[in-house]
Amino acid sequence: MPSLTLPGPARAVVESRNYKWWVYAAVAVGTYFTVVDQTGINIALPFISDQFGLDIPTVQWTLLAYVLTTAIMFMPVGRLADIIGRKNVFLVGLSINIIGATIAGTASIFPIIVLGKVVQGIGVAGIQGNGMAIIASNFPDNERGKSIGLYTAIIGSGLTSGPIIGGFLVHWLSWRAVFLANVPVGVFAIGLALLTFKPMVSGAAGASGLRTFDWRGAALSAGAFVGFLMAMSNGHRFGWSSTPILVSFTAAGVLFAAFIWWQLKATYPMLDLSLFRSKVMAMAVSARTLNFLATSSVAFLMPFYIINVMGYSPNRVGLLLAPGALCMGVIGPVSGYLSDRFGSRITATIGQSFEASALFSLSQLSPHSSPGYVLMCLMLAGIGAGFFNASNGTAIMSYQDPSKFGIVAALLNVIRTSANITGIAVGTTIVTIIMASHGHEPKLPLTTGEASPAINSAFVSGLNLTYLIAGSLLLVSIVLSALHGSARREVAIGGKSPARTRR
Repeated sequence: MPSLTLPGPARAVVESRNYKWWVYAAVAVGTYFTVVDQTGINIALPFISDQFGLDIPTVQWTLLAYVLTTAIMFMPVGRLADIIGRKNVFLVGLSINIIGATIAGTASIFPIIVLGKVVQGIGVAGIQGNGMAIIASNFPDNERGKSIGLYTAIIGSGLTSGPIIGGFLVHWLSWRAVFLANVPVGVFAIGLALLTFKPMVSGAAGASGLRTFDWRGAALSAGAFVGFLMAMSNGHRFGWSSTPILVSFTAAGVLFAAFIWWQLKATYPMLDLSLFRSKVMAMAVSARTLNFLATSSVAFLMPFYIINVMGYSPNRVGLLLAPGALCMGVIGPVSGYLSDRFGSRITATIGQSFEASALFSLSQLSPHSSPGYVLMCLMLAGIGAGFFNASNGTAIMSYQDPSKFGIVAALLNVIRTSANITGIAVGTTIVTIIMASHGHEPKLPLTTGEASPAINSAFVSGLNLTYLIAGSLLLVSIVLSALHGSARREVAIGGKSPARTRR
């Protein structure tokens, strides 16, 4: 593969015996600030809601616009990165994310915030859709679990510091600072990536490579995601049996069927469906879907509970949420190491058992639950996520040819974002229905004293039912993880281990 002449500092990095750690550092910075933004915005949502006079279903579009965009873009961007180079897509993603953060942070009306999150979603697809693939392709085959565990540590560190940073920025500056803080960090990440990543691509570069890109598959998958996620996001508004929702679901089903048909027929499909012939792949993907579907409502709904019901200030919210995310970051590399040694089935099952315990415990929340009880539940969830995410990613990535790392990593992100947006929509619907059944609108005043005990009680009742259902889903996911088999060795390709490439 061709490479460009590198300047002195970059050449020293590329030729370093520790090059894989330089790559890891560059990916870590780029990915980290996107996760901090995602978690920080959860702290800002109640204040955005208050400033613009929005109810919970409306303000959730700050998140839904973002995850809808990333869900649409992940697979096309992942496939594009496998064709024209992961470095190129990663750098463009960083630049676009900075632009989106600036738009959202300077918005004077709520729709512009949503627009900014859409732009950010496009950029983040290029960053997070490539991060795992870049790291995995630069670590040895026998350290696959380790590399994915280290990637999980990046996510965990962002989740840990995100609520703290977000709470600090909201408390001392404003919710706008959560967005605008992305700009200087993003510029630094671009500089580090330019210094570190080799100027190389996989496949055919430029126009010749783009001829193999599956544009029709990208359009069909995007249409299917839009139809499905729009229906899930608006079902509680229009009614699940209303004409717009039924039309959206029908359109999504037709487009998804067309996407599958085309992927089976296309010469260069965006998603090679033969990947799912593997029992490990099929079971692990199913477990991943149920896991994120079940756990997504924790991140979205808990800040409302902590701020509105418990009466915490935003900077204290971050301190309460951070230990759980810290547990995830610490446990991730441990889980990856254990997956390399003993296979991913045991660690994935253990992780989801912790998560299920956390969700069933959260289903017992009351308006007067102690901070210690909430902290214990969130730490259990963080430990479980650290074990599961790393081992599940190892199970899937270890059975792939490195030339397909981009699209497979993108698929993992598609599953995460699609399940997250569905879980948020379902959780919001449950809370909305329960609050309405108690005669209250789905809106909580920022000042605890302004909310009657009846409103708090109705909101918490919705949380209880949401987490009870989520915990039940995890029980099914535990069974799938226990059945998917081991991922201790890579599948042989042509009788040999997959060729190693660096991007």
